[in-house]
Amino acid sequence: MKFQLNAITSDVFISIYIAITLYLRFKFENQSQVDPLLSIVLGASFVLIIWVLIKLKILNPNWFGLLNSKKSKSFKK
Repeated sequence: MKFQLNAITSDVFISIYIAITLYLRFKFENQSQVDPLLSIVLGASFVLIIWVLIKLKILNPNWFGLLNSKKSKSFKK
């Protein structure tokens, strides 16, 4: 059985993950002299982790209902 989180749990997890990683990046970069390239690589690594979890279908974000569902996309006249 594959481990999957439902849409609301995925949205909350992603929001908390983004808040924590931004906090840690700002705290780390403030305390030490960080090269801009290292900062970009660190940020890209954090984004890559979330992207992989979404592609593996472990996270199933609904983006808090902001994106249209498949049912409402078909508006044909």
